[in-house]
Amino acid sequence: MKIALIKGDGIGVDVAEAALAVLEAALDKTGQPLPVYDEIQAGAGYFAETGRDIEADGEDRAGAADAIFLGAIGLPSIRHADGTEISPHLRLRDRFGLYAGVRPVKAYPNAPQRLADPRAAGIDLIILRESTEGLFYSAAAHKRSLVVSDNEVMDILRITRETTIKLHEFAFSLARKRRERGLSGRLTCVDKANVFTSMAFFRQLFDEVKQAHPDMPVGYNYVDAMALDLVRKPWEFDVLVMENMFGDILSDLAGGLVGGMGMAACGEIGDTTGLFQPAHGSAPDIMGQDKANPLAAILSGALMLDYLAEKLDRPVLADAADLINDAVMAGFEDNALRPMEFGGDMGTRAVTNELLARVASQEPARKTLSA
Repeated sequence: MKIALIKGDGIGVDVAEAALAVLEAALDKTGQPLPVYDEIQAGAGYFAETGRDIEADGEDRAGAADAIFLGAIGLPSIRHADGTEISPHLRLRDRFGLYAGVRPVKAYPNAPQRLADPRAAGIDLIILRESTEGLFYSAAAHKRSLVVSDNEVMDILRITRETTIKLHEFAFSLARKRRERGLSGRLTCVDKANVFTSMAFFRQLFDEVKQAHPDMPVGYNYVDAMALDLVRKPWEFDVLVMENMFGDILSDLAGGLVGGMGMAACGEIGDTTGLFQPAHGSAPDIMGQDKANPLAAILSGALMLDYLAEKLDRPVLADAADLINDAVMAGFEDNALRPMEFGGDMGTRAVTNELLARVASQEPARKTLSA
């Protein structure tokens, strides 16, 4: 398998290297060949040096790979003339139609839990964020903001039937898979349908897709009420599907409930490819200092293996993903993962080395046959 690798800026370099080391250990343990990497230069640092935010042929090469892995992109001090940050990954979402932004939110033992209620230890949900349209439509490939005058700017929010139907179908499929694993599988449509025509359309399309899944439990929540409920009772939710900007905000809120953005894995999936990255920023102030929490990137690597298992019809790759996920869970249960982000004593290398040792010592579950 071929992976397009964009390490990017700041701690993106550190966490990408950690994630790939653990991914390779899991592949080796399950007897699988290691990926072939096509490293692509992109990001704010590259823009400062060359005036381009990605190599001239970088987008084509990314699309030719089986998946894309990205560390982090952006540096606050390097911006376009209009004040926005360098963000070629938004253009990759747009070009390759990566409409399904999967953001897992899971509580781990001995990791910070911001809610006092003991039920918070059971938080295990997914925020499914449409990643190509919504309000981010204005910020992607074509800078679709309308400068009306020196006193006014308008951004465009776009919801299309084609993309939203695909998103909702993905949502029902994801919820069904989770129900088959023993989770509730309850799918909640999050919108602001009481105010905006665009959001009423989003809910209408959800209801159209729902007709094909009469056995699946569903619910509805306005986004402001959803923000409240993520603090009041997040353990009652399983899969939440929503517009782009709503997902951007609520996924960070939910990430804070289970420790912070250092645990925020992300997969952005389209019809033909997927991009996987930690959802945190580039944190250039700690780059190269062995302080970054690599777990979001490592868990994103596991998401990528699950995706590739299905895409390439190689089920054993899912066993490798399980090795990573199980090592992270067991590491927290044993209080052997103590990232500095959480006030612990373990930097990037120590966390990575702990997981490498755990992956090496585990036996794969072998729920699938070797491909």
